[in-house]
Amino acid sequence: MAIIETKKLTRTFGSSIAVNALDMSIEVGEAFALLGPNGAGKTTAIKMLTTLLPVSSGEAFICGFSITTQPKNVRRVIGYVPQMLSVDGTLTGMENLLLFARLYDIPSKECKPRVLDSLAFMGLSDAAKKPVREYSGGMIRRLEIAQSMLHHPAVLFLDEPTVGLDPIACKTVWDHILQLKKEYHTTILMTTHLMDEADHLCNRVAFMSRGTLVASGTPQELKDSIQKPGSTLEDAFIHYTSETLSEGNNFSAISRERKTAERSG
Repeated sequence: MAIIETKKLTRTFGSSIAVNALDMSIEVGEAFALLGPNGAGKTTAIKMLTTLLPVSSGEAFICGFSITTQPKNVRRVIGYVPQMLSVDGTLTGMENLLLFARLYDIPSKECKPRVLDSLAFMGLSDAAKKPVREYSGGMIRRLEIAQSMLHHPAVLFLDEPTVGLDPIACKTVWDHILQLKKEYHTTILMTTHLMDEADHLCNRVAFMSRGTLVASGTPQELKDSIQKPGSTLEDAFIHYTSETLSEGNNFSAISRERKTAERSG
């Protein structure tokens, strides 16, 4: 059963098309990755699905709720971890989570137990009373994921969850994402530039280029599809996205693409 479904989902910025008629279906409990070059439209797609950016045309449904006509219902069933920092460095980890628990309208008597459970689940109990400015990058990312999961959402959106982290911190975040998927059956839609991350974490992957979905399937299906012995997901990514990027590769096209990327991610 599809928990996320898009139908010709489109977003334009002036004459530029950031996301072009995106058709996508994600099943309950899946981890799904959107991969693409900078400016491909991944973050724009995420922002529309999380109701942070209005749709130009088309439609999408999360848990059966329309992102255009039922945005409040959508927000109740999703969690979102953006690329940008979303915690307050002057507060402790516990204080950040207690603040968000109130924003999520979690009943007062449930706030502290749920915050403590979230901190323990993400391996942050020992740092709960430390100011977040003293956290490492990996700890901050785990705190942001804990924050997004406080209201037990059915769907979790992760926009480049390990950007800027060292390999050890990446591995720790990966382990906790897999644990979320296993224990809570959380459906995950993520963007990443790391092919290993998508290969390791995701049931299915979609490649985007110039706002258009150009290929999708399991990581193994995409590797096999290019018919190259020993191919990697990166090989498949280059194969599918370079075909579209090679067209119109002139100064005007590049300038237009970069301006769109600055606005849309």
